[in-house]
Amino acid sequence: MNTRRILITGANSGMGLASSIALAKQGHEVIMACRNEERGQQALKQAREQSGSDRLKLMQCDLGSLEGIHQFAEQFYQNYDRLDVLLNNAGVVNLKRKETKDGFEMSLGVNHLGHFLLTRLLLDAVRQSPSGRIVTVASGAYKIGKIHWDDPNLEHGYTVIKSYAQSKLANLYFNQILAEQLQGTNITANCLHPGAVATSIGVDRDTGFGKRLLAALAHTPFFQTPEQGAETAVFLATDPSVEGQSGHYYYRKKVHSLRPRAMNREEALRLWEWSEQQTGIESSLHV
Repeated sequence: MNTRRILITGANSGMGLASSIALAKQGHEVIMACRNEERGQQALKQAREQSGSDRLKLMQCDLGSLEGIHQFAEQFYQNYDRLDVLLNNAGVVNLKRKETKDGFEMSLGVNHLGHFLLTRLLLDAVRQSPSGRIVTVASGAYKIGKIHWDDPNLEHGYTVIKSYAQSKLANLYFNQILAEQLQGTNITANCLHPGAVATSIGVDRDTGFGKRLLAALAHTPFFQTPEQGAETAVFLATDPSVEGQSGHYYYRKKVHSLRPRAMNREEALRLWEWSEQQTGIESSLHV
């Protein structure tokens, strides 16, 4: 396929915005899914200006609301019948514990459950693509993560590291089972570690807390720009060399092996079933 229809979550800033611009520059049709309408409109304007493309559109999607995700999917199907690439990019980090509208701990609720439900709802559209791709932005933080089955929403002993690492391990478990479920179809599922990227992911939208730290990190040699961090996501969304490749974890455009904790199929299956229960979606397991 020369050009693709690509949906990117969290497209109003950071790697999501950088991915939108890069993919639009390549001539692809880009749907920027953003939670906040005002910030989304600003990002859309910037993306159009920097890419020189008018093939970018904005759709509002709140991954912290199960109802909102259903509404987004309904709106999507009203306008489109096909999706070539779903780039699950949005991510949150919270220094203090917060909850989604449905009472899930925010990082688990948005980073994992929100994308879990969105992906499941949009699968029919991806099936209409000759070569559909689902790409999920994970993180090397999974190495210190675990699924806290006794307290998945971290109501006790919350820490930002515990929260984020759990959600990123969940991304890998999700990708593992999703790739299994899609074997023999026209859809592939891969995930990636973008590296250390200076983005606004940890900045509090309400108070602005974290902006000074972000500015400092952006000028250190250890952190990539959002454009550099987006390179592997753009690669997985479009590059012909990954055609037919599925179930892998990429870093800097190459497949990387995972630590044993991220390859525990029993845990991954358990999380998949739990996620179906939490999101109220019908079971799809055929194992």
